[in-house]
Order: sequence, then structure tokens, then C-alpha cells
Amino acid sequence: MVGPVVMGNATTSPILLIGQAPGDKEGSAGKPFAWTAGKTLFKWFDSIGLSESQFRNRVYMAAVCRCFPGKNPKGGDRVPSKTEIANCRRWLDREIELLQPKLLLPVGKLAISQFLDVDKLADIIGKQHRLGLSHGDTDLIPLPHPSGASTWHRTEPGKSLLAQALNLIRLHPAWQVLSD
Repeated sequence: MVGPVVMGNATTSPILLIGQAPGDKEGSAGKPFAWTAGKTLFKWFDSIGLSESQFRNRVYMAAVCRCFPGKNPKGGDRVPSKTEIANCRRWLDREIELLQPKLLLPVGKLAISQFLDVDKLADIIGKQHRLGLSHGDTDLIPLPHPSGASTWHRTEPGKSLLAQALNLIRLHPAWQVLSD
């Protein structure tokens, strides 16, 4: 993996967003979701009441892996290996322990798979899931990856399921606290 470590603002929040890993532009930008996928992601959140700057200041943002995994020789970013995921897991576990979030927002299949079995995104996006964590029950609302390379969130059923997921987030008590 290629440094630097990339993470969001250190903010106490009832919501924890978890991405896959930084892209190649995030290291120099010094923040997660700083490029194309971020533009899409923050449009989603803006549509339900938080601008990008509000979101970055009010939601704790983490990732399954903290450094850029490198390019895939066949194009796009390389998916982190199981060893890389395991090496970074202690950071995510500790953040969850410290924050005790009321709402987890895993973004993309890799992040979602850290908490739920994922066969098809259509089976889990657009639904709220309940997790028993060490601090108690936490809600999880998975989101598709907002990558420009993915058409899943721009075609059916992904488009409708994304709208359902965003509505669930908008109505969640943890979101309501942040958007007031």
C-alpha cells in the first residue's frame, strides 16, 4: 500500500462512514473522498440536508484500509488484500469502540462486507440493518460505491435502492441530530 494514511476530521459523531480505501488523489488532498467518487457521494448527502463541508465536520469518516492500495494492472484501483484488511482492522475496531456510533454507513461492497454477508448489492442496499456491537445495537445503512466507473447507482434497481437508502439515512435519529 502507498502512504500517506488518509482519514477524515477527528470529530465526535453519532455517525461513522466507512469507505474502502483512499484513491490515488486522496493522499495529496489529505482527506477521504476528495475526487470523483467524493463529488457523487457529497451530492447524495447534500440532497438529504448536509453539504460537503457540513458532512466533513459532523460525520466521522474512516476506511477499511487507510492507505492507497495501488493501481490494478487491468485498470482502476487495486482491491486491498485480506492481509492488508486485517492489518488495518484494529484501527476501525478501535474507532467503533471509541465513537460508539448509532449509525454506520459502509460505502461499497468491501466496506459493507466487513459487517454483512454480501452476495448482491440489490439484496442489502435500501434497507436498514441492526448490528450487535460491543457497545450495543447499532444501525447500518449500506451505500453503493459512488465511483464514476460504476453504473450500479445510476441504473435500476440501484438508482431506486440508493434513493431508499438515502431516505432511511435522512429519517434516522442520528442524522436528524446532525442536520438540525
